[in-house]
Amino acid sequence: MLLLPAILESYRSLKDKTLKLTFETNELTPEQLTGIAMNIQKFGYLAFKEEPFKQKEKEVLESLKSDYEEKGKTPAQRLRSVLYRLWQKEPEDFKTSVEHYNSKMETLIVHFKSKLD
Repeated sequence: MLLLPAILESYRSLKDKTLKLTFETNELTPEQLTGIAMNIQKFGYLAFKEEPFKQKEKEVLESLKSDYEEKGKTPAQRLRSVLYRLWQKEPEDFKTSVEHYNSKMETLIVHFKSKLD
């Protein structure tokens, strides 16, 4: 469990109706940094309050178990996201990400269709 003092700096709404939260912390210990690095891109739960957590509260938080089943993005959604990032990095001659996506998907379709013959 990561327990860090932090300031909720900002939030913003995303297209998929989720929120992006931004926190700032003071300098962290190597152990805290390692804890953060080991949890990148993992699903978890966030507890935030203005006062430091008391020992009893920490124990309660530590004992909580989740029945959350990580569903995340579907493989198709992941592929679309990756192709979008690729277009941002290397747009080639495509003016829009939609043109890029359609072209790359057609290449994949032709590749796998050729394996059916």
